Amino acid sequence: MTESPALALDDIVVDYERRGLEPVRAVAGASLAVGRGQIVGLVGESGCGKSTLARAAVGMVAPVSGTIRFEGQEVRPLTRRARPRELARLQMVFQNPFSSLNPRRRVGEQIGGALSVLGVASRAKRRARVAELLERVGMPAGAVRGYPHEFSGGQRQRIAIARALAPSPSVIVLDEPLASLDASAQAQIANLLVELSRDLGLSLLLISHDLAIVRHVADVVAVMYLGVMVETAPTRALWEQPLHPYTEALIGAVPHADGEGFLPEALPGEVPDPARPPSGCRFHPRCPYAFERCPRDEPELVPVAERREAACWLQGAGSAGPPAERAARLARGERVE
Repeated sequence: MTESPALALDDIVVDYERRGLEPVRAVAGASLAVGRGQIVGLVGESGCGKSTLARAAVGMVAPVSGTIRFEGQEVRPLTRRARPRELARLQMVFQNPFSSLNPRRRVGEQIGGALSVLGVASRAKRRARVAELLERVGMPAGAVRGYPHEFSGGQRQRIAIARALAPSPSVIVLDEPLASLDASAQAQIANLLVELSRDLGLSLLLISHDLAIVRHVADVVAVMYLGVMVETAPTRALWEQPLHPYTEALIGAVPHADGEGFLPEALPGEVPDPARPPSGCRFHPRCPYAFERCPRDEPELVPVAERREAACWLQGAGSAGPPAERAARLARGERVE
C-alpha cells in the first residue's frame, strides 16, 4: 500500500479579484504532492503562481476550487477563529525575514509565542524549548534577548525557521526563503534546510526561482508555468533529461562557472499576461518545438516515465507534429538541438 503524502494539492484554482475587471486566474488547476520526509522544489519564473500556490497550501489564500490535504485533513482558508491544533504542524516561512518578524518583540518572545498558543504554560519549559530551537538553527543562546534589527538577513531567516519549528511541524512551506539573502547566507540556509529535513524527518515545499539552489536541496522538482504544472520529476533525472521544453529552457538559463548559459530574460518572447493566457499549451508562443496542435489543445500533466510527469504534446503517443525522430528523442529525455 502506497503511503499517502504529507501534503497534497489537487487541481487547485486561485483567482484574484479586480474591481471592474475580470478576475486574474493566478493558479489554473495545479496539483502537487509532498511525500513524508521529502523536499520538493517548486520552480518557475516570477509571476507563474508559485507564491499563490504556497499561500493556498497553508490556508492563507482561498482557492476557487480543488482540495488541499495535510496528513489526510482538509486545509481550509484561515478565518478569525482559532486554527485547528492539528494544522499547527503545517507551517510557513516567508521570503523576507525583515518583514516577517515583529520588530518590536524580542526573538525569544516571538518563538515562545507559538509555544504558549500550543499550551506550554510553564515559562521554564518555554525558555528551554526556545534555547533548543535557536541552537538547532545555528543561533547563539544570547539571541533570545535580541530584537530582529540586531541581526543580519541570514540570521533573521534562521530565527524565522526556528519560529516555524516551535510547534514541531511535519511540513514547512518555504516561499522564496533565500531570495533576499547574499550568496553566502543562501548556501548556509540551504544546507540547514537539508539538515533539518534529514534529522527531524521534515517534509519541505521549497518555492524558488533559483534552479541551482533547488538542484542542491530538493529530492523532487515541480516546474510551474503561468498557473499550471508542466513537469515533475526526481531532481537528478529532471536536470539531466528535461522532458518539457520550458524545463529545458530554465536549465539552459542557469549561468555556469565557465560563463556559458544565459539569463532567464533571454528566453524567447515574454511571459504572457495571466489575465489573457494563450490558447492551448500556455508555453507554445515561446516554444521552439511548437507545432499545429500546441496552440489548439491544452495538454494535461500525465505520467510519461517512472516517477515523471509532463504536460507536453511531444510526449503523447502518435504525435503528428515535428519529425517523429525528434519527438521520440524528446520523449526519451534527450536534448534536441
